[in-house]
Amino acid sequence: MEERIVEFLRMGGYAAFVWPAYAVTAAGMAGLLWHSLRAYRRARRAVAALQARRPGRADRA
Repeated sequence: MEERIVEFLRMGGYAAFVWPAYAVTAAGMAGLLWHSLRAYRRARRAVAALQARRPGRADRA
């Protein structure tokens, strides 16, 4: 069992290329998530500010 795990981690001799590729991909995905959440929060604040500037209209959400 341990040999199978070690062989998997070696990636058939390509571990030096595969694991950094996974790391770069994971970092890119985390960066996209962070950027998307930040843009979402910014957009929500902008919508709230626009709604607050329109007196007489009830929030219909």
